[in-house]
Amino acid sequence: MDNIEKVDLNNVDWRSSKEFFESIRDELAKLEDRDEAYNFTWVGKRKSIVEAGRPINKTLRPDVKASKDFDNTENVLIVGDNLDALKILQSHYLGQVKMIYIDPPYNTGHDFVYHDNFTAKKDKYEDDSVSEDGERIISEDEFIENSKSNGRFHSDWLSMMYPRLKLARNLLSDDGVIFISIDDNEQANLKKVCDEVFGEENFVACFIIDKTAQGANQSITFKTQHEFLYLYKKRDDNVNSDVLQDIDYKKYKYKDERGSYALTNSFDSINSPLSANKNRGYTIYYNEQTGDALVRDEYDRENGCFKDYDNEIINSGYAPIRPGIRNGVQYPWNWMRERFENEYKNELVFTKNKKGEIAVYHKNRANGLVKDTTIKKFDTRKNGNLLVNELTGGKYFDYPKSLDMLKWILTKINDTDSLILDFFAGSGTTGHAVMDLNTEDGGNRKYILVQLPEPTNEKSEARKAGYETIDQITAERLRRAGDKIQKEHPDAKIDTGFRVFHIDDSNEKDGVRKTVNEYSQESILDMVENVRSDRTPLDLLFGAVYASALPFDSKLETRTINDNVIYIYGYFGEGSGLIACFDDNISEETIKEIAQMKPISAVFKDSSFKDSAAKINLSEHFRILSIDTKVKVI
Repeated sequence: MDNIEKVDLNNVDWRSSKEFFESIRDELAKLEDRDEAYNFTWVGKRKSIVEAGRPINKTLRPDVKASKDFDNTENVLIVGDNLDALKILQSHYLGQVKMIYIDPPYNTGHDFVYHDNFTAKKDKYEDDSVSEDGERIISEDEFIENSKSNGRFHSDWLSMMYPRLKLARNLLSDDGVIFISIDDNEQANLKKVCDEVFGEENFVACFIIDKTAQGANQSITFKTQHEFLYLYKKRDDNVNSDVLQDIDYKKYKYKDERGSYALTNSFDSINSPLSANKNRGYTIYYNEQTGDALVRDEYDRENGCFKDYDNEIINSGYAPIRPGIRNGVQYPWNWMRERFENEYKNELVFTKNKKGEIAVYHKNRANGLVKDTTIKKFDTRKNGNLLVNELTGGKYFDYPKSLDMLKWILTKINDTDSLILDFFAGSGTTGHAVMDLNTEDGGNRKYILVQLPEPTNEKSEARKAGYETIDQITAERLRRAGDKIQKEHPDAKIDTGFRVFHIDDSNEKDGVRKTVNEYSQESILDMVENVRSDRTPLDLLFGAVYASALPFDSKLETRTINDNVIYIYGYFGEGSGLIACFDDNISEETIKEIAQMKPISAVFKDSSFKDSAAKINLSEHFRILSIDTKVKVI
């Protein structure tokens, strides 16, 4: 108590109200502010911090029917609460994600549907269902709308976002970045919570996204036509943005209306040969006098070589240019023909090299100091609403993001062979953009999308068309977008498939892990089979994949050996992958053949073996044939 600071009332003037308050003000001003500090907090913050680290007993169950090219694809769509999904992904993808894009609920009062323990519906705000500490109790199976009449309206949104951002940061590689879309409702709070999670020093930029034709009347006096896009990096610089770098004017010595640029990157690709990217094997005819270019498809796809030049075009003043040949390998251009024709005048430079030949270079831009670099204009109506409507055949999704915006975002990292995560997937624009951009530049990006199975409105066009939940629209959009890309670019080596997983309870029956004293005679009999009765062999396989901390996007092969079905996952030779068999009866010959393949892990079902002696034989076979294989019986 000795440290409590006191106001000396002898120095307070009591004569009138004015003098009294002025005296009190002067005395309070003298008190030290050592107990005060800048701090960002909200009601429920401590619980949201705990929530980020709370373990779960969940697994991913594959849905082959809803997937496309399930066995071979490296793309993933997870259906379920993204908080659970982010926790499941921790052991598999820690530090491996190069870019995250999310478009979370904007907290408008009608779009907050996550059933964390931080939210309540308007009609339940006065309800008497509370826990001992006064928190409102909400069913885990109930989707929640965060109404503005909720007394913790902003706090609940922050409590929803905080654990998800913390877990997302763990998944980012050291040179990874995260983009977050938001509007005026929570942009200030988002900036504060991101400063805390990612570090204020890792803030890169806040882009103003002009939605062009979609502007909506959101107030009495003003028409809102913009949103915000926050960019944070985890640690190192890997962003194609000049906000992160000082301009080296010796290198960036050229200028146009967009700012400074350098000529450092040739327009032809060295990532893969033209034989693997046949749709980028066109000839460019360039006119030095006019600066115009003509494109002709002169690559013979069947024979793998270029045809003769068009002399008529050459005689009219155009010089032919083709991508380079290195070590006898013909390489393609970086862009598809359509993109070249749309952008070559603004983003490419034609100049003569030391040999006197015309060469083509990208404009490597460094104009981060230009005033308008953080203002980006994307037509959300044309490249969002209309595009999705055209793909799916109806107006089934409100306010999808612009495909052009997502493709622009994806070009902000210096890696075309990277993992992209979007855990508020919506209509699946991020996945569509990944496939589209891979087609254009020959990249090998892959995606993980997460979408809550939020029910569609019963009276909506989506429900009438058979889409009961939003994730079904996501999957259909990805499927149709991939089909469209394959049809338009049949020679492109692009992964347009995706694996669908549903988040569910563990494959183990409830109560399997009781102590001996907790079992009765009846419950012991129930535990003879420790796996839930509704689980398929594929469920067990990916449960084993999860337990082994393997990625969910490895190649899957199914074989039949001695009448037993064998699952070979992520296997490319001895000392790799996982091999599993969950048949009711496994022959010794099958076990020996699996052991001879020498995988890292081999997994079997406990009920597949008739007695303990059979399981001992299993161990012996692996001890003799593949001692380094980790054998597990579930």
